[in-house]
Amino acid sequence: MRLGVYNAILHDRPLEDALAVIAGLGLEGIEVNSGGFLPPVHIPEIAEIAVDPAAARRYLARFEGTGVSLAGLNCNGNPLHPNPTIGARHADDIRTSIRAAAALGQDRVVTMSGLPGGEPGATRPNWVVNAWNSAALDVLDYQWEIAAAFWTEIDQLAKDHGVKVALELHPQNLVFNTRDVRKLVELTGVTHVGVELDASHLFWQQADPIAVARDLGPLIFHAAAKDVRINTEHARLNGVLDNGFRRLSPDEPRTNLGGDEWANEWPKDSSWDFVALGKGHDAEYWAEFIRALTEIDPDMWLNIEHEDTELGRVEGLEVAAAVLNEARTLAS
Repeated sequence: MRLGVYNAILHDRPLEDALAVIAGLGLEGIEVNSGGFLPPVHIPEIAEIAVDPAAARRYLARFEGTGVSLAGLNCNGNPLHPNPTIGARHADDIRTSIRAAAALGQDRVVTMSGLPGGEPGATRPNWVVNAWNSAALDVLDYQWEIAAAFWTEIDQLAKDHGVKVALELHPQNLVFNTRDVRKLVELTGVTHVGVELDASHLFWQQADPIAVARDLGPLIFHAAAKDVRINTEHARLNGVLDNGFRRLSPDEPRTNLGGDEWANEWPKDSSWDFVALGKGHDAEYWAEFIRALTEIDPDMWLNIEHEDTELGRVEGLEVAAAVLNEARTLAS
């Protein structure tokens, strides 16, 4: 099992400094954001890399002697968003990332399945959480038709370039659990579109990432190490589908997600939080997670994603890396 870091938390510093942080944690790889919701801070020349072998060689030269290698590209976004200023751009980011990955000798691109609107002419995505009525199933039928066409196209592009696209099972996407993964495969016959197993989103849905790993097996191409803590005192009142978010005003620091969409402030009394590894599940749990992934592919990348707001950028990585390195030792 190869261990690394998803670089978004280190976007505040140059690539060389980010690589030094990762090497200092005893980790081997960096998964580089290449578009989607976030700008490609550490690979701004990605469009050039996708078409120019010399640009790819120059970029790879920056890793020489660092002890850290490239561990895939990540362009998480919503390629099925009905607003073309968001959806079409995120879709193009996936295509560019696939071509750039191949140019860089990489065979993994991480993204999300995306989420269309609920009907023709929609301008906003529509996430059906519980399709208990026929109208909700009508929405899903429409969305699956759009998704199947797009991912069939992307599967062929990925196959042509020797790249596998790993979908993060992230809520507010059409594909967010094992049933959805199997439906996508059954509808399309894709062979180069599979799963990035991010444990955190499964935890808060009350799923078991280890069970998911063993159920999906070879459909899992890549993995993320991020923990979740269920805050029982709030979850018992509001459940895990808590919508206590606050809209941030234009004069407050906020993250643009494309077009006129922005990330909101996390609930103050949240039912659950993203936390550093060990604050939700101990090293022995993560060791078993590693064992399950190793059964699928012993060379798979498992990359830390740090979103613990209680810890600083490097501090959170240090906590997570200590747990993950211990887990790898326990798993061996």
